[in-house]
Amino acid sequence: MSFSEKEKFEPRHLESQGHIDEEDNDSDAEFGGPEARKELERKFIMKLDIRMSILVVIYILNYIDRNNAGAARLRGFQTDLNLQGQEFATILSILYVGYVIMQVPSNMFLNWIGKPSIYLPVCMIVWGVISILTGHFVGALLTRFFLGFVEAAFFPGSLFLISKWYKRKEVGLRTALLYCGNIISNAFGALVASGILDGMQGKLGDAAWRWLFYIEGSLTVFVAICAIFILPDFPRNTSWLTPQERRLAIKRMEEDLVNSDPEGEASQANGLKLALTDWKVWWFAFALCLQIVAVSFNMFFPTLSATMGFNPTVTLLLCAPPFLATAIFAFFFSRHSDRVGRRFEYIVGSEIVGIIGFIIAMSTMNTAARYVSLFLMAQSYAGLIVFYAWMSNSFPWPSSKRAVSIAFINAFSQLGNIAGSYIWPSNWGPSYRYSYGICIATSGLSIIMCWIFREHLSSLNKKMASEEQARGATRKGFRYLL
Repeated sequence: MSFSEKEKFEPRHLESQGHIDEEDNDSDAEFGGPEARKELERKFIMKLDIRMSILVVIYILNYIDRNNAGAARLRGFQTDLNLQGQEFATILSILYVGYVIMQVPSNMFLNWIGKPSIYLPVCMIVWGVISILTGHFVGALLTRFFLGFVEAAFFPGSLFLISKWYKRKEVGLRTALLYCGNIISNAFGALVASGILDGMQGKLGDAAWRWLFYIEGSLTVFVAICAIFILPDFPRNTSWLTPQERRLAIKRMEEDLVNSDPEGEASQANGLKLALTDWKVWWFAFALCLQIVAVSFNMFFPTLSATMGFNPTVTLLLCAPPFLATAIFAFFFSRHSDRVGRRFEYIVGSEIVGIIGFIIAMSTMNTAARYVSLFLMAQSYAGLIVFYAWMSNSFPWPSSKRAVSIAFINAFSQLGNIAGSYIWPSNWGPSYRYSYGICIATSGLSIIMCWIFREHLSSLNKKMASEEQARGATRKGFRYLL
């Protein structure tokens, strides 16, 4: 959407809801005054955070189910299925076909139905069952294709759900906590896989890698059933809110200018049109796609760890520390990004650390240096988390457009996972010099695109500031986070 088109949604918003009118000075009276409201808001946020935390557990299982083929590869998955050439890469990449196709329709449906507490867990149950059914090559292709279809609902749906409850300066931390589920899954997924692959070989006549799919898929189904009773819906229709908490939840979003649509809610079809005709959505999607290519190493992390020459059990155990360190770092990194209200510098700083890791990995076969490089590469996830928070902040109106924008950007970016599945062929190992070179190139181009995007948002902020000055506004209106 161009700036001129965007004005159809914004001017009244900036004047009437953008900042507190005189009458709003007393708006806390219904909550017992400013101090009483502050205490109520603190308790409300804590209550919401506790319930939302199950999204982290779900995301851990989401990524474990998605990436368990990489761990299974070390214990006979590729051999037992007689996978040749690029067939293993095809099994990895086929998931993202369904994942890309379904994200936009899924988020549009979620925004329309308004019941994430039902929709997301049901999708989770289906993907858990599908994960259990992985068997031979054709079966693996089909199950991972449909696994992508149902997994598509979760991550963009979760980002959209977070954006409906939290203020802009609260989104980064919650996105970080959610995405830490991804990072932790890379750590504990390897540990869990190590235990299953070591202890379940031959049980009931099945190979250990098959038990990996059985056990992890069953756990997913169990957690999904629990999530039905824990997850919130949207502020206006969540049953476990008190009337006062519901008014507070809605008021918080109106004050923050994120979830209130100035001209009323746009239709789902119009939200789709607004998103797909906004060049910024496409620009952001391509920049994120480049970042996803750069972090494609995570799908092959056990393989990269194996280049250090240890046995399969040690190799899987060595996968955990880099991602555990990244999870801790990403949490504080994103929290600080929220606190200062900045995004670009944090994204670029993290990507530069990742590039240093790629350079080290491609230039030496020293065991210690290569292990350090895995830590540095993993840190690039911290910038990716901030990028997702920036996405939620950059497309606020209307909510139907925001739902499509979040889903489309994330869906388009998954083309990076499809491409990334093919840039780590075995014949490029053990140095994987060409693979790391591709990651460096995509990281560099992503940095350039992010800088251009920031400059454009900065120009929009300046234009809005000049319009406010011309109107004689006494308070500063909405600003994009840079």
